[in-house]
Amino acid sequence: MRVVLASASPARLSVLRAAGLDPLVEVSDVDEDALLAAVPDATPAEKVTTLAGAKATTVARRTTEADAVVIGCDSMLHHRGELVGKPADADEARARWREMAGGSGELVTGHAVLRVVDGEIERVAEGHAVTVVRFGEPTDAELDAYLGTGEPMLVAGAFTLDGLGGWFVEGVDGDPSNVIGISLPLLRRLLAGVGVTVTDLWSP
Repeated sequence: MRVVLASASPARLSVLRAAGLDPLVEVSDVDEDALLAAVPDATPAEKVTTLAGAKATTVARRTTEADAVVIGCDSMLHHRGELVGKPADADEARARWREMAGGSGELVTGHAVLRVVDGEIERVAEGHAVTVVRFGEPTDAELDAYLGTGEPMLVAGAFTLDGLGGWFVEGVDGDPSNVIGISLPLLRRLLAGVGVTVTDLWSP
């Protein structure tokens, strides 16, 4: 059975590899903006789970793996009543950081796990995880330096926990792997939901 990660995120891939899996990466090409526009009244959890499911389903339908588990994820930051993804540019990232500094937000990640047997989707399990992130207060010089690296523009909420942004995160309440982009505890439960034991997927 092959594990397929329907995500371009190097952070998610790194988490899975560190946790004993060796997934094949197949990136979906779903139109995230169109999907979100179709569910304007959905909750933050429903929105990210919808995106995760669409990504996983797109990849599962086109994968050449006859026997596989396809994992899709999508993360966004819920802050002050707004659900935000990756910033469009450095100015937007700067504005977000000025709003987040010294406060907290909820990193919400939708997860979808699809069991593919003989090339067909046989079972599906979906869920979401929420982790509260408590932000520090970087100085103007520190924020300029961080924005200059380009990292904030690549990630939901304009920060990372496992990269340079970790210097400016005071702590998290909940699952830290979820902040990186994929919740291992939730993923283990979802795998069980499609009849797969996570330890059977560990690389030799």
